[in-house]
Amino acid sequence: MVAPRLDRAGRAPLGCIGTLMVFGIFIYAVSKLGPPWLHYQQFRDEMHADAQFASSLPDSVIRNRVLLRADSLGLPLEAKKNLNIHRSKSPKVILIESRYALRINFFLIGDKIIRFHPKVEEAI
Repeated sequence: MVAPRLDRAGRAPLGCIGTLMVFGIFIYAVSKLGPPWLHYQQFRDEMHADAQFASSLPDSVIRNRVLLRADSLGLPLEAKKNLNIHRSKSPKVILIESRYALRINFFLIGDKIIRFHPKVEEAI
């Protein structure tokens, strides 16, 4: 049996240059959005770790630890100002949250504002 002959000869619809451009745009977007997302995750991880020890730590210590982490990550002042810690008595739960926005400059597109809202709720 003879295999059918392909007219395209294995070429991609966009060609090699098109594929490289799409790949380059993807890498560029990841390089711009990756570090802010990673900092968001690290900030949220600190909140989660402090929430797990909330039964033995006062709110002032938790606040100081989270604020120090925000400083070390280089988060904007807005993240520190909007930090809220709330404990409820029934059920015993601690809520730690913050809000902040980052302006990211994309080539040819301009500035875009990305909003973050790290929030952790943990039973005490």
